[in-house]
Amino acid sequence: MLTNQSIGYMDAPVPKDLDLKEAIDKLRKEKNAIILAHYYQTGDIQDIADYVGDSLALAQWAAKTKADIIVLCGVHFMGETAKILCPDKKVLVPDLNAGCSLADSCPAPEFAEFVKQHPGHTVISYVNTTAAVKAVTDVVVTSTNARQIVESFPEGTPMIFGPDRNLGNYINSITGRNMLLWDGACHVHEQFSLEKILSLKKQYPNAEVITHPECKQPVIQVSDFVGSTAALLKHTIKSDAKQFIVATESGVIHEMRKQSPDKEFIPAPPNDSTCACNECNFMRLNTMEKLYNCLKFEMPEIFVDEEVQKKAIKPIKKMLEISEKLGL
Repeated sequence: MLTNQSIGYMDAPVPKDLDLKEAIDKLRKEKNAIILAHYYQTGDIQDIADYVGDSLALAQWAAKTKADIIVLCGVHFMGETAKILCPDKKVLVPDLNAGCSLADSCPAPEFAEFVKQHPGHTVISYVNTTAAVKAVTDVVVTSTNARQIVESFPEGTPMIFGPDRNLGNYINSITGRNMLLWDGACHVHEQFSLEKILSLKKQYPNAEVITHPECKQPVIQVSDFVGSTAALLKHTIKSDAKQFIVATESGVIHEMRKQSPDKEFIPAPPNDSTCACNECNFMRLNTMEKLYNCLKFEMPEIFVDEEVQKKAIKPIKKMLEISEKLGL
């Protein structure tokens, strides 16, 4: 719900001499707010957040927080997920324009019709979807738990998986399942250049190529390790390798460097750019200035229709329950 009031807050001037870190910290304490940040945020936002994580971790933290206000530094669907889990709390995002190409690739009416056309199928939706899509879903997954949740259903169970075709194809390939896939994709992970990754591999022959499963199959096939954002981070900590070519949104490299300062992390470049890294333009809409104004004015606020919330919370809770049972 993007209102003129919430748009106007973005233009509110921030004093140039203001210590943003100190000011944000003060507001956070005064308002009993918690700041949750995704690994794809800029380093300064990650550093000031109470918790930094992938989509699964953000949902888990939101579900158990005792804060009155949740500030979700990520994209819109992440704020929606937090609001679905915590309808009695105020959920804010620094910039409501921070959308998601993957969520946009799966409009709720079209997905609902797709589900209707395939009766008897268990519907599994990636967390990168709108609340309305989650409302027609049986269980939500993230890249961290997708394989385990798919495998928790008996073999032969008819399934629909949406919206990421690359992740769905990957899960099919490693589980032997034959899920029907919605034809959606993430613009960041779709853009990684196999040619440029192979060129980097020649330049850094001892580097491991580590890749997010939202990437296309050719990139996955040349990778040494494939996993969720959190899994990639854990792998770099445990691995004996000293160099890594990282094929996911480059924001996570900030935490990788913090955890392993003795190792080198090379961002994999996209196809259509001379840029040496691949960034999500939506994630980067959030800034420290917007985070400060967000806390100061307590907007923009995330709202979810009550009926949609009641339906969407069931598959999210099911995901959290299965994840807890599996120790994820």
